[in-house]
Amino acid sequence: MHHFRVAEKQQDEGRKAVFRIPRTSFMAIALLTVCVTPIALGEIPYLQWLYIFPIALAVFVVRHRTVATRSGLAVRTVFGHRDIPWSALKGLAITKRARVQAVLQDDTKVPLPTVRTRHLPVLSLVSEGLVADPSGVLETGDIKPGTPEASTPE
Repeated sequence: MHHFRVAEKQQDEGRKAVFRIPRTSFMAIALLTVCVTPIALGEIPYLQWLYIFPIALAVFVVRHRTVATRSGLAVRTVFGHRDIPWSALKGLAITKRARVQAVLQDDTKVPLPTVRTRHLPVLSLVSEGLVADPSGVLETGDIKPGTPEASTPE
């Protein structure tokens, strides 16, 4: 289960969506750490290296994400970071497991961590219509560039 957040920023920044693994995953990592402790600190020496697994999982949860903004996508994995402007995007590809990949102009496919097909309307909103929404959930009026919230005159 993945989590994403859409934030309305100032009109010049546009919308922003962050797709990441939910922070509740740290509870499972803490449980794994508790389970590893008796073995790692037990009578058999040199098993402290078992703590590598919970540490690696924590790093994975913290780093693994995709951020969509008006300017493009920021893909962050455990060992790297890549910025993809919307202009470099040819389209999106969907894998058999409902995962989404960015297809660049040179037909290179870049996996988008934690983005699934159900997130396509969100990508369409954030990109201000540059990415089409094949689901039909959005109306054309929803995808206006920099649509500010209705404000009351003071």
